Amino acid sequence: MRSTNLMTLKGFSPKTKKAYEGHIRRFCQSHAEVILELNESHVHTYVLGLFDQKCSYSYINQALSALKFFLGKVCNRPELVRQLPRPKKEKKLPTVLSVNEVLRIFAELHNIKHKTIVMLTYSSGLRIGEVVRLKLQDLDNERFLVHVRQGKGRKDRVTLLSRSAYEMVCIYVKRERPLDWLFPGADRDRHITERTIQRVFESARDAAGIRKPATVHTLRHSFATHLLEGGTDLRYIQELLGHESIKTTQIYTHVSVKDARKVISPLDQIVLSRGNNTFNTDPSE
Repeated sequence: MRSTNLMTLKGFSPKTKKAYEGHIRRFCQSHAEVILELNESHVHTYVLGLFDQKCSYSYINQALSALKFFLGKVCNRPELVRQLPRPKKEKKLPTVLSVNEVLRIFAELHNIKHKTIVMLTYSSGLRIGEVVRLKLQDLDNERFLVHVRQGKGRKDRVTLLSRSAYEMVCIYVKRERPLDWLFPGADRDRHITERTIQRVFESARDAAGIRKPATVHTLRHSFATHLLEGGTDLRYIQELLGHESIKTTQIYTHVSVKDARKVISPLDQIVLSRGNNTFNTDPSE
C-alpha cells in the first residue's frame, strides 16, 4: 500500500501528510542507489546529517516520525528504525508581545479583513490554521464563544469570543459579505492562505518597530500570558488553548487560583481601560 493511502487511512491531516511525504521523498532520493539494500547505518547516517545541517529539533523529530512510519509501516522494515533515538527536546521559552506591542501591530493594519483576522487570533488564542478556516456560524455571539472545528489533533474546542473583536467582525461582514468562509481568499470558494496572514503580520510587526522574532503564533502565546497575568487559572487557559496536557500550558507560568468564570478576554480589558476608540474602524479604510 502506498504511504499516502496508509496515511489517509490512519487519519493524518493534510499538513502532516505533506510534511511526511517531503521527508520520505528526500530520504529516498538520497539513497536511490541502495534503496533495496538499506540497513540501519544508512538511516543513522541520514539522521546525523540533519544534525550536521543544524536542523531544528522539531524538523528532525518530524523526519524521524516520517521515517519510522515509512520504513516500519509501509516497507515493513521496523528493524531499520527500532533503535533510532529521538533528540532531546529543546527547552525554549515562547516569544511574548506586551499589550502595547499588540496595540502597535493593530494600528499598522489598515485592511479591515487583515485587522479582523489578527484581532480574532489574539483575542481568542487561535492558531493560524484555525482562524483562516473559521466560518461565520463558528462565532456564538450569544454565549460569546468561538467554536474551533477540528483543530490540531482533529479536536473540536471552544474558546473566548472577544466582544471587541466581534464588533470588528460585524463591520467586516457588513462590508465584505463573505459567503462560506469567514475570511475567503482571492478565490472566494477557498479560505485565505496561512502564508498571506504571515506576510501581513510580519509587515505590520516591522512597521510597528518591533524587533522580537514574533510570528502570528506569538499572538497565541501572548493571549495565554496576558490571561495568566490577569489572574486566570492556568487550567482554564489549558482548555481555551486546547492543550492535552497541563504540562504544555505550564510553560507560561505558575497556576493561578482566580475564578475562571469571571475571565474577560485581554482585548476587552484593553478596550475597557482605554475607551471604545482604541481601534480605528473608519469605513474608508
